This record gives sequence, C-alpha cells and structure tokens, in this order.
Amino acid sequence: MLKHMNRFGKLSVICASMIMLGACQPKSDAETKKSNETAAQAKQSESWYIESKNVELKPKQKQVCDEAGCTEYSFQTVETNHPWINMYFKNRIEKADPIPFQSATKSSETKTVDPLKLSQSQTVVRYLSQHQNIASFEYLSYVYPAGAAHGMYHKEYVHFDLKTKKRIALQDLIVKGQNKKLLETLYSANSMWLTDHNIEQDKLELSDNFYYGVDGIVFVYPLYELASYAEGMSELTLPYVSVNGLIQSEYLPNLPKLTAE
Repeated sequence: MLKHMNRFGKLSVICASMIMLGACQPKSDAETKKSNETAAQAKQSESWYIESKNVELKPKQKQVCDEAGCTEYSFQTVETNHPWINMYFKNRIEKADPIPFQSATKSSETKTVDPLKLSQSQTVVRYLSQHQNIASFEYLSYVYPAGAAHGMYHKEYVHFDLKTKKRIALQDLIVKGQNKKLLETLYSANSMWLTDHNIEQDKLELSDNFYYGVDGIVFVYPLYELASYAEGMSELTLPYVSVNGLIQSEYLPNLPKLTAE
C-alpha cells in the first residue's frame, strides 16, 4: 500500500512540475504580438472615451449696448476630458461673439434696460453621442432681436475624429467622386417631401450640416432654405442601407449586417 502511495506521490510531483514548466514557457511571437495588439487597442479605446458636462462660459460683459440697442448674452459650453475639444468650442464661441469677451469701456457699461427693449443672444454646446472614435456635439445659437415677431436659431452638428483630433468635414465623409450619386440617392429617399415642397432634383444641394440618426445620416438645412420658418430646420435622411460605396466606412456607426431575403 505504501509503495503504491509513494508511486502516486511521485506521479503527482511530476505532473505538477510539467504544469509549472508549461506555464513558464515563453509565448510564441504570434501570441506576444496578439497580446500587445490587444493591450494597445484597449489603451487607445480608453484614450478615446468621452466624459462631458455642461458649464457656463462667462463673458466679461453679460450685457452690451450700442447705437442699435442693448443685447444680453448667455453662453454654455462643454467641459470634457479632451482639452483640445474644450478649446475648439471656447475659441469658436469667442470668435462668433467677440464683443462680450472684451473688457467693458465706460461708454458700454451695463445699464438698466426695459426687458421689452433688451435683445437676447444665447449659445449652447452639448455633447450628443460617441461611436468608436467619433464624438458628436450640437452647437445651438439663438438670437431674439427686441420687438421682433420671433427669434432666429441655428443648430449645427460637430463631429470629431478622436484618432486625428480633427473635425470631420462633409468631404471627409463622402467617398471620393461620389457627391453626385449621393445627392441623387438622398433626393430619391426623400422625393415625396421634396416634391411636396416644389424642390426639383437639380435644385437640391448637399448640406454640410449632418448628424447620425437612428435610420441613416441626416442632412440638416438652415431655416427658410427648403421650407418655411414654421416647419423649422429641414432634415433629409440618407438611409444606412443606401450608404454603401457613398460614405467612408470609417465614418459609419457599427451597423447590423443585413441580408436580402
């Protein structure tokens, strides 16, 4: 009995030694490369991750008066974990409305103004979404001149490629040489609405303002360009099922692979 136990004990030691020896064996070049690539991808994804909150951007003058009257300004921007994005919006806001960010002179000091005679100007930036290395934001500007029937607003969608740290322009999005085909496809997908608004195909142009919708890429047009003020900013959708060969795949969200029935 003891002899069998000793033999079993020796076998256990041998097996344990073999397992430990196998664990200590160096990885093959292929395994090492794959491990390094996985670690690099994880690190890259972590560097792309967006954290964002809305913050007030305080001007030096909240109210500015000139010969035309007085305007009250309000600015709200984003504070993200990517300083270059924060700086992009800060610089853009200050460039669009430079006077409120200048030091007040004696002649432009804040004075009490009848609220009915005070114009309003508001700018709001907000974070929308992220898919892979693309981060999307909305830039909203609103102006209400005192005494006007209504204000004027504009929504612009801003997309950043977190790999290159650059804004994605319309021409980055479109496959080279496919502008005409894309425009034809966009018109076809929205022909009923466009026909109802008396817009012929040769009169439609691509908007450089777009966002990623649920069903496709949505091209957004300014007030009055395609429809009345009451209808708001017009939106034309290019369905994702139609973008193959028209839109650069790197600038598309992860889409399910659809098979024709």
